[in-house]
Amino acid sequence: MEALLIDLLKEYGYIVLFFWSILEGEMGLIMAGTLVHTGSMQLPWAIFVAGLGGFTGDQIYFYIGRFSKGFVQRKLHKQRRKFALASLLIRKYGWPIIFIQRYMYGLRTIIPMMIGISKFSAKQYAIINLISAWIWAAMTILPVYWFGAEILNILSVAKQHWYIALPFAGCFLYLLLRYFDKLEQRLVSNRQQRHLKHK
Repeated sequence: MEALLIDLLKEYGYIVLFFWSILEGEMGLIMAGTLVHTGSMQLPWAIFVAGLGGFTGDQIYFYIGRFSKGFVQRKLHKQRRKFALASLLIRKYGWPIIFIQRYMYGLRTIIPMMIGISKFSAKQYAIINLISAWIWAAMTILPVYWFGAEILNILSVAKQHWYIALPFAGCFLYLLLRYFDKLEQRLVSNRQQRHLKHK
């Protein structure tokens, strides 16, 4: 998969990076960082284009929520727990959640839609979203650019010894899911306690 992505990035460059970033895939940014390290892409342009793509993707989800509230609620009825968690996070943290939602597994598309459904200012969201998208792109591309050789060596070893790398990746994903599950339970519990106090 990564070989195909690198070939596409080499051939079509920033166009592929832009559209890949709309899909919010860090893999595209990692591959772009690798190409920056090898000199096939320019660092400022890679960050600028990737951030612009991430911004565009979130703006799409935001306006889906803003103009299609009923459709979103019907289509994503099975994910109502995630919607409830996203709503709680937005109420608890406010606009800073826009900066951290890109790193929240399972909520990256739901939070922009929930913000769109809310009465949050579209102009304010766009400004914060653009800044956070460029930070996201820089935080992903720069480490790969700086430590490109080491990362490529690790990936090469992981490919050769996938039977060792796979359990580590599985454990990391499990711990990440457990963390967000506990966060969700804690937020719901706090909400219930506040509700009981107001009774």
